[in-house]
Amino acid sequence: MKIYFKIIKYLQEILLVVSIGVMIFLPLLITFRPDIMKGDVTTKLYSISHIFLIFVMIIRPLADIFIKSKWIRPLVILRKGAGVLSASIIISFILSKLMINPSGYISSIGTLKYWSMVNYAVLAHVADISAIILIITSNNFSKRILGEWWKKIQQLSYVYLYGSVLYLYFSYGGDGLLISLIVVTSLTYIAFIKNRERVYKELLIQKTI
Repeated sequence: MKIYFKIIKYLQEILLVVSIGVMIFLPLLITFRPDIMKGDVTTKLYSISHIFLIFVMIIRPLADIFIKSKWIRPLVILRKGAGVLSASIIISFILSKLMINPSGYISSIGTLKYWSMVNYAVLAHVADISAIILIITSNNFSKRILGEWWKKIQQLSYVYLYGSVLYLYFSYGGDGLLISLIVVTSLTYIAFIKNRERVYKELLIQKTI
């Protein structure tokens, strides 16, 4: 198990380093070499982002459901690195827009069109804002400053998930996206019930002592 933990911690560091690299170089690539980013490349990047996001969202409920598993629980450590990498890809596209036309992009945020349901824009933009907040607060400094609010803010990961997945599903289709959303929702609900049962049992034990 010690080796397993070391591998997980090493992977965590790799994910965080890759995330920094993505946010440095991907916006430059999108901005100055748009010919490379056409077609399948952009689609694949969004797919990678969603794969890591789905991992983030299912590993906690799986750990809560299979609480006795020694192999699943340590994977929770990777949620931070996987979540940051997922958000870094999305944020890279936002940074590129700011580099190309900063005033135009910022001013568009205050328009009704930006927040309209036309082409499901509001879903994408809500997901984008959630990703920005999550990546800014995904560090120990924010955790200390925000205190009990930190966990509440981290729940924006659900907004990020539902917003981005529903936007892609309604815009481009893909049963895999909808299935992943159903799986995450189901596992989260099951984990919630399991946790409530454990708390209830602990309360009964305390009353009988």
